[in-house]
Amino acid sequence: MPNQIWLSQLQKHRAIAVIRAPKIEVGHQMAIAVASGGMQLIEITWNSDRAGELISQLRSELPACIIGTGTLFNVQQLQSAIASGAQFLFTPHLDPAMIQAAQEKNVPIIPGALTPTEIVTAWSQGASCVKVFPVQAVGGANYIKSLQGPLGQIPLIPTGGVTLENAKEFLQAGAIAVGLSGELFPKKLVTEGNWSAIASGARKLMRQLA
Repeated sequence: MPNQIWLSQLQKHRAIAVIRAPKIEVGHQMAIAVASGGMQLIEITWNSDRAGELISQLRSELPACIIGTGTLFNVQQLQSAIASGAQFLFTPHLDPAMIQAAQEKNVPIIPGALTPTEIVTAWSQGASCVKVFPVQAVGGANYIKSLQGPLGQIPLIPTGGVTLENAKEFLQAGAIAVGLSGELFPKKLVTEGNWSAIASGARKLMRQLA
């Protein structure tokens, strides 16, 4: 997927559901739940149970959604993820070799960075966007806002501490989109298999960001 299309999808949907699943069946249910709540950007972390298999399955079952992956640590994992059908790639860190490998395959890559130096380095090396992580630890939405002056041209996706309540503040502060994991999938609801409650949380989030 070319970068321009990826950026327009981010601007349209504004939130990415991040799924870290201990069991493939649970990960599948989590994805179906947020998709039924109207979320169309879904990340299956590569350290989920049988992540590649789950990504292929969701690509065919949820054709309206864009299914990507995250928590990729090296080029080998990145290539396996692309082979499984991942449509976007998140990494927790900045690795030039991974950015290059993703560019060669024309798959958007969003490396993790925190300081202005790291963010600019990621961008200048060809990142599609930059994941600002862990954002809550350094001031949350205010941090994103203070980066806008010098770095306003770089599309930022904060994760790590984004909640259903504060997601909108991050967008107002200038983020192109946000990533949510635990906040969308409270442990208790996942354990109980209360998928309808998870779907309604997703619906509520999409309404707030609309």
